[in-house]
Amino acid sequence: MSERPASRTALRHNPLNAVTASVERVADAAGRSVIRKELRAPSLKGGEGGPGTAAGGGSSAVHAGGLSDADGGGRGGDAGSPADRQEAVVASWAGSLDPRHWNYWRREVEVYRDGVLRDRLAQAGLHLPAAEVEEYDGGAVLLLEDIAGTPGTAFSLEDHAALAKGCGRWQARPSEAVGWTSVGFLRDYSTSRVVPWELLDDDEAWRQPLVAEEWPGGLREKWLQVVAWRNELLATVEGLPRRRCHLDLWVSNVIRRPGGEMALLDWAFTGDGALGEDVGNYVPDAVFDLFWPAERMAELAETCVDGYLDGLREGGWRGAADQVRLAVMASGVKYAWLLPALLGQAGDESHRAYHQQADSRQLFQQRGLALEFVADWCLEALSSVRR
Repeated sequence: MSERPASRTALRHNPLNAVTASVERVADAAGRSVIRKELRAPSLKGGEGGPGTAAGGGSSAVHAGGLSDADGGGRGGDAGSPADRQEAVVASWAGSLDPRHWNYWRREVEVYRDGVLRDRLAQAGLHLPAAEVEEYDGGAVLLLEDIAGTPGTAFSLEDHAALAKGCGRWQARPSEAVGWTSVGFLRDYSTSRVVPWELLDDDEAWRQPLVAEEWPGGLREKWLQVVAWRNELLATVEGLPRRRCHLDLWVSNVIRRPGGEMALLDWAFTGDGALGEDVGNYVPDAVFDLFWPAERMAELAETCVDGYLDGLREGGWRGAADQVRLAVMASGVKYAWLLPALLGQAGDESHRAYHQQADSRQLFQQRGLALEFVADWCLEALSSVRR
């Protein structure tokens, strides 16, 4: 947009994100608009600047209800005092100069310039928004197509099925290798969150009213098993058939055009993942943020998995469906951090779901059901690989 903007409207993005300087809708006097996203390069300090060490932040929106999306690197990974923990939270969102790091700061620049990816998506009925990229010393600006249509947050079950099928068609064949896609996202992201892990063993935390009265009775024991076997679950996903994945696929990152085409947004994490891993992220996130009822989570999961498998077969894939289902279930280990984070917030006076005020009891009731569903996924995956 070459004209001087007539209006600017700030759009939500991760407040911890030091890479994303701003996201806004910019309109000219005629009402034409684009989404302007400014990315900052990580700054170098002293000896920093090696792979994964530069200061910065992620480019994805904060999921799971506006949590700090933060948790510790392992069981018992308490960061100490509140000040220490907040510092660790910020550090957990550090950007990187390493093109293989899950939070490489230039990845979206590369995505929007990748004509091969754009064509592959189009062949699958998916859409990469049109974009202009302006780079400058220390950062870049993305001027993205402002897409009209039905947001994923308002999708029907049929819309969810269509998206899953399109993703299956896209991932049916391997993508051409490029040097900037992430490697090891699931393990590196999920084990770098900073939350009060110690609360898993704290009886008082489990007696908080929102927890004791709204969560399923057997959730505690199930979640302790998920955390105890986290490495095995991660290794299971890592050993399954690979494809390039979006790795941040959820309802706020998709829009269905009036003609039916699905546009996928926010490609900051894209890279190596298991066949089915994107579905394993898509379903829980829709429920955790109250965009789909937890009581119908099994229906959403079955619909998306079946649609994804149909898309894979349409695209020429002839692999084993059981391996895809295993990847979907085992990738639920990504959320191991979420339950202790919620234990730490259960005593707060108010709660939010994806940046919006939410009824606390409804929020914890819905998330409790969803957490149990994810735990059952993980435990079923463990049982499957051990048979």
